[in-house]
Formats: sequence, structure tokens, C-alpha cells
Amino acid sequence: MLHLCHRLTKMKATNQIINLVNKVFFTSLLVVLTITSASAQNDWKLSADKEGIKVYTSIVPDSKIKAVKVECDLNTTPSQLVSVVMDINTATDWVYHVKSAKLVKQVSPSELYYYSEVSLPWPAANRDFVAHLTVSKDPVTKVVTIDGPAVSGYVPVKRGIVRIDNSSGKWVITPISTSQVHVQYSIHVDPGGSLPAWLVNLFATDAPLKIFEGLKVQLQKPAYKNTAFAFVEN
Repeated sequence: MLHLCHRLTKMKATNQIINLVNKVFFTSLLVVLTITSASAQNDWKLSADKEGIKVYTSIVPDSKIKAVKVECDLNTTPSQLVSVVMDINTATDWVYHVKSAKLVKQVSPSELYYYSEVSLPWPAANRDFVAHLTVSKDPVTKVVTIDGPAVSGYVPVKRGIVRIDNSSGKWVITPISTSQVHVQYSIHVDPGGSLPAWLVNLFATDAPLKIFEGLKVQLQKPAYKNTAFAFVEN
């Protein structure tokens, strides 16, 4: 009887080990599949490289429009860059093809909503959108992130302008030194309506280069030189 109990106990322990191994295996498999899927969706291909500004494009599942990513190093501080991006009233000075931009709601120094109209060449209709910008900082890495998805509402749809409701944009600002940052900007937009391929390609390659060329000039303006935010650490 004692021997039988011992065997049952040993079998129970063995089954527990087998179950644990299975759980670890399937958990590991799930992680691998997740990573593989994420990598497949972010198969970035270099499409332009000019003056340190690299533009990448990536195919997005179930979308005819490619995602765009821009990477470059800038001689600035996180606060200065955040200040330029959050200064909506000056967006027409440096953001390519922006016809107008205005603040809709200032929630806090690190959060706002804004409206913008983008001018497109004839015969395409102009596009507009309302974006929600939020700034956050990782307390450990000091990396600053600006999220800017399009949101519905806030501004009535205007006649003759196609409203963009599906758009996601993100700035990732990584400090390199006290006066230099590495910037990664990624965006994917569903422009709605029908657009010719040449126009889509224009905004997938030329527009990001123009935006960052304008950004470099904008950062040099005196208004942003000594900018500092309590929620951003330079």
C-alpha cells in the first residue's frame, strides 16, 4: 500500500512537470509568433536618404497605403523639439502642404487637440483631420514620445474637403547628448477617397523629407532656443 502511494505521488509530480513544460513551451511559442508577426508588419524598406534624413516605407496589412517612418539625428533638445511639434499655430511654417492648422483644445501643457487642412494638387480634394497630441516620458530611459492619432468629432465636416478619421502618428525622441537627439517619426494614414498612385508616392517619400528639412530650420528659430518643460527632461 505504501509502495502504491509512493508511485501515485511520483506520477502526480511527473504530470505536474509535464504540464509546466507544456505551458512554458506554448507560452514561448506564442511570444515567438507575436514577435514574428510584428516583424512581418514592420518590414521597413529604405526609400530615401538625404542629408542624414532616412525615410522608410512598409506595407500595412489590409491597406493600400504604406506606412512611413523617418529617422534622423537633430542638434536640439527634447524640450525644443516638443515645443515645435506642440506649437500648432506655426505648423504651416514647416509641415509640408499644410494649408491651415489651429488649436482646438488645450488640455494641459502635454496634451492638446488640433485641426489641420492639407492641400493636395488638383484634381484631388484637400484633406483635413483633428489630431490628439499627448506627450509622455519614460522616467528610466528619458525617451520622450508624442502620440498623435486622428480623432472623430470636435470640428464639423466641411464641404469639399475629405475628412481623415483613420490616422496614427508617433514621435519617439531619444536623447543622445545634452544638445542632440535621435528622432523616429512614424505615420500611417488612410486618406480616404480615391488618390492616384503618383500622389500617394509623393507623400510617402518627398513629404517626409520636406517636413524634416523644414523642422531643422524651425528648430533654429529664437522662439525655441531656451524652451523647457517640466514634463520633459533635457
